[in-house]
Amino acid sequence: MSRSPFLTILLLVLGAVVVGLLALGAFPPAVPPQPVERPLPNERFSTGR
Repeated sequence: MSRSPFLTILLLVLGAVVVGLLALGAFPPAVPPQPVERPLPNERFSTGR
């Protein structure tokens, strides 16, 4: 009893996706640190003159 080639390829692709997701979860990519940008007040719309 042999499986169809489509089913075998589908199972291999799904297995590769699962292994890739597990590897990504176990070893997440490093996030480079970025400086925090604070918004500056817009003096054009200030009410105090």
